[in-house]
Amino acid sequence: MLSTLARAATRRPLTVILLWVLFLLLGFGLGTGFFARLSDEVPNVPGTESERAAQYIDRADPTGESITAVVEGPAVFDPALRDEVDRAVAEVRDVPGVAAVPDPFTTPGLVSEDGRALLIPVTLEGGLDDDAEERAVDDASARIHQIDAPDVHVSGGPLLGQQLGERAQEDVANAELISLPVVLVLLVVIFGGLRAAGLPLLVAVGGIAGAFLALFGFSQVTDISVYAVQVTTMLGLGLAVDYALLMLVRFREERRHTDDVVVAVHRTVAAAGRTVLFSGLTVAVSLTGLLVFPSVFLRSMGLAVAAVVMIDMLAALTLLPALLTRFGGKIAPAKTRQKGEEGRVFARLARFSARNRVAVLAVVVPALLVLALPVTGMRISIGDARQLPTDTEARQLYDTVEAHFPPGAGVDPVTVVLRPGTDAAIAERIRALAPGAQSRELPGGTTVVELPPSGSVDGGAATELVREVREVRGDEPVEVTGVAARLVDFREMLADRAPWAAATVLVGIFALLFAFTGSVLIPVRTIATTLLSLAAALGVVVWVFQDGHMAGLLGAEGLGALSLTAPPLIIAIAFGLAMDYELFILARMREARRLGEADQEAVVTGLRRSGRVVTCAALLLAVVFGAFMTGGFSPILQIGLGLTLAVLIDATVVRMLLVPATMALLGRHAWWAPKPLRKAHDRFGLQEEAPQRIRVTEPV
Repeated sequence: MLSTLARAATRRPLTVILLWVLFLLLGFGLGTGFFARLSDEVPNVPGTESERAAQYIDRADPTGESITAVVEGPAVFDPALRDEVDRAVAEVRDVPGVAAVPDPFTTPGLVSEDGRALLIPVTLEGGLDDDAEERAVDDASARIHQIDAPDVHVSGGPLLGQQLGERAQEDVANAELISLPVVLVLLVVIFGGLRAAGLPLLVAVGGIAGAFLALFGFSQVTDISVYAVQVTTMLGLGLAVDYALLMLVRFREERRHTDDVVVAVHRTVAAAGRTVLFSGLTVAVSLTGLLVFPSVFLRSMGLAVAAVVMIDMLAALTLLPALLTRFGGKIAPAKTRQKGEEGRVFARLARFSARNRVAVLAVVVPALLVLALPVTGMRISIGDARQLPTDTEARQLYDTVEAHFPPGAGVDPVTVVLRPGTDAAIAERIRALAPGAQSRELPGGTTVVELPPSGSVDGGAATELVREVREVRGDEPVEVTGVAARLVDFREMLADRAPWAAATVLVGIFALLFAFTGSVLIPVRTIATTLLSLAAALGVVVWVFQDGHMAGLLGAEGLGALSLTAPPLIIAIAFGLAMDYELFILARMREARRLGEADQEAVVTGLRRSGRVVTCAALLLAVVFGAFMTGGFSPILQIGLGLTLAVLIDATVVRMLLVPATMALLGRHAWWAPKPLRKAHDRFGLQEEAPQRIRVTEPV
């Protein structure tokens, strides 16, 4: 397959380039249409009790969505301001699609006790199509914003998703403006020329276009979360640069041995292309664990990110060879130096770790375990508007309500559905669980009881209230829904499916690494060291964003829990990225062994020849992730920090210290496999011709 791709790229490079140009136009044209379809709904899990109850209420209750406005001023009862509000309320009631707007001055609880703020809830009609709902929301919001007051903020409901989508689009654009120039400068430093540095960026642009097209495609059949934008774009950009960097370094090395550009491209695809292929498959397999979860959010994220990885891999194996065929003749070959002078730092690290393997393991492993300790106390939550940057309207509305209204004001209640036939005594016990419980009747004899929780919408008190209701109801036809109930069900879903997800990923990764190396011990060692670095990175994320240590330096605050989106995405993506660097190193080790080097020296050679690529790739990926952390959206900050730390820890501490130490500890047994598996690998594993011994020097 690799030789077929190489032949296609070198025989018709202009055709391949033009096809990718068309792909880019589609990605940045049609693909950007998904920004209008983003959803802020994450914790919905099909088939759970909370989801069934919510769907029942939606069918039985004709009430539509709602948005909320807050008006703040020195005195909201000032006659001039009151006239402004009254006129706005009257006009919003006449907006097509608006069902009800209460009078904030006469409705209890809508004016703050200090008289400096008031709430205006706007309820929409049920059954509106998407276009009618959007027009109603836009018209109502625009009219409320015309109120002449010091501060007017409108958000919530469908408007929140719209605001988050606009912010996500802005954050992606800003991150690209920051990261692409920095990446270009670093690539110029790495390659010493603008022409070679520009090619990875062209591949990276293809990765971004692929991310947009993948998200647009999935948005046609399922909801796409606002979190997907930054995650898929940052990964598409970062992996494209990684793969292109690996291919270009190999191409410049091959150019030292031949003046024929086409031959150099073929050799590059045969060697580095194999690593890129396995790397892409490994990252994709790491993301298949997300498909085990019934959550639409996790499944769609897994599919979208896996699609982006495959597009990056395809770009590196087709677009880049075509570009090299067309323009590679003007790229300077790698400088030739005496053997032993190249990668001296990495070679010394490898020899040091191999000689002192027990000491290295005794120091590094406990240090990573200490960093991982906070994971034992990790909590996840849906979160509230505090996750948003302070300059977003939803966050400003939240802060205003917090400043002027009692704690818990505006918090979504725990909603209990009492079906016909529910025992009256049980119903009364449920109502008694929370002061201020309110009831309403639905058609068909169903009663809905709303229990206001103390504290935040997904805090310990709210989730405990859900559990109490479920304990009290016994066998009665009672179901619980609401934000807190969705969180409880989401946590249970994660706990139930996590072992299956882990097993799926580990088996898949083991199979791929065995096909790549022919060893059963190297996959086990790789998985163990990767999990160690991943736990360390996740532990730091918990320490910062959950416990609040140094969160202010990142423009965030300690929230007492991580966003429920962060841990599964950090684990799945970081695990795949770690496999990237492992494969970069293993490919060089394996090549050295095939050239006849002893096992221990092959480890040193592998680190010496791949250490620079791995370090540069990790640095470039960290720049990309860091740029996406400038948006200030807490879940993205958590994911960005987790991935950045995972990449840096894995590419430095793990790959440069733990890998040579553990390989030295295993010795000649590292490449061992039982005889039946060895025969299976010889027959079915990916094989290639033995490398030639002419490579006695290294690229710079």
